[in-house]
Amino acid sequence: MKLAEREAQIIRIQADPSESDFVRELHESLRREVLRMSQSLIEAALVEELLAERQRTPGTAARRSGYFSRTLDTEYGRITHLRVPKVRWGNKERQWQILTRYQRGWDSLLHFSLCLYVMGLSFRDLQEALYPILGSVLSLSAINRITLEAQHRMDTHRQTPIERTPPILIVDGVWVDIQYTQGGTKIDRAGHQRQVRQAQERVVLAAMAVWPDGTYHILHYETAHQEDIASWERLFEHLIERGLDPNAVKLVVSDGSLGLPTAMSRWLPNAKQQRCTTHKVRGIKRYLSYENLADSDEQGHPLSVSDAKQQRRFEIQSDAYAIYNCVSYDEAQIHLEQFVKTWQPIEAKAVETFLKDIQLTFSFYDFELGLHPRIRTSNLLERLFEEFRRKSDEIGAFPNEYSCLTVFFLVVQRDHVKHERSMMAKT
Repeated sequence: MKLAEREAQIIRIQADPSESDFVRELHESLRREVLRMSQSLIEAALVEELLAERQRTPGTAARRSGYFSRTLDTEYGRITHLRVPKVRWGNKERQWQILTRYQRGWDSLLHFSLCLYVMGLSFRDLQEALYPILGSVLSLSAINRITLEAQHRMDTHRQTPIERTPPILIVDGVWVDIQYTQGGTKIDRAGHQRQVRQAQERVVLAAMAVWPDGTYHILHYETAHQEDIASWERLFEHLIERGLDPNAVKLVVSDGSLGLPTAMSRWLPNAKQQRCTTHKVRGIKRYLSYENLADSDEQGHPLSVSDAKQQRRFEIQSDAYAIYNCVSYDEAQIHLEQFVKTWQPIEAKAVETFLKDIQLTFSFYDFELGLHPRIRTSNLLERLFEEFRRKSDEIGAFPNEYSCLTVFFLVVQRDHVKHERSMMAKT
């Protein structure tokens, strides 16, 4: 669809017959005035920047030589003829502080656009959402520039040296579909020759840092074929290459990934494993026998078989969660003994499974009480994965690994902003 056709379509969608001519004209007048003031301020700031640079280097600075015109998209609208001052020589070499050399979108508009995209808007939805602001349809090439900027930020984030090592890491993986070239070609419906591509499953492995004050953030993420020993070793190796001190990590929180303990023993020699208590408790229901079910509830009301099974699941899982809500390791062991005494005669297989590697779920007791809700489960990372899954489900299969990691980065950035705001509200 051509841009003109897309614009006509957006105008039809956004037309509001209830809005009066006066309201529309007032809104348009305000937008034009704000845009005019924004253009004036930006142009004045550019001139001031150039003058300041000339004053810093009076002996070598070239003389002014008019202006060149640039289009700039801002949150107030599109400036079609922004006057950028020039000098007689060295324009290509000089570095602007206010605008980068090829910048076509204001950072605040870029941030807004990326937030909309992460929240679920497709490229076509993004065109429609930005139309009232820009007064024109954002081309696919312009939207691609937005994604390229996001990719640049993602690269910077993943390559930034780690200056402080957190004592606690939460690690986990989320599965996605990514397209890969198969080597052959095919003819599409439009008659164009395309490479044959097929979606394959990959896992995004992520490591989250948790600090003694309870703050947390994503430290690293990368794609892998499996959650196996080699993949976890690569993750830890890349963290150490960026500056992580392997001896300073004291705890790694995870689910039951089989390859993780071996990788930890090699790369994080001082770290204990904390198995996620939520995964541990939820795993009970797969082994319930549902024998000797109650036929009535506590009030004496009769129960159907399905309701009785639900009541059994709720009761045994509630008792299991109560173990980990204890304030100390010794108290938790007392509750564990009571749990076994109560449920082993009724659900022997479920209790046997629950007790397997049970001591790995108590490592969090080595840390301060206030940290326990943060580090006894992998929920902090799971919530982030949940947001990422919503976006990846909408996309389907990512066109390549780079785009997958970029979208994950955008979800991470949005989550960090929400976390920072909640922390500020508490203080």
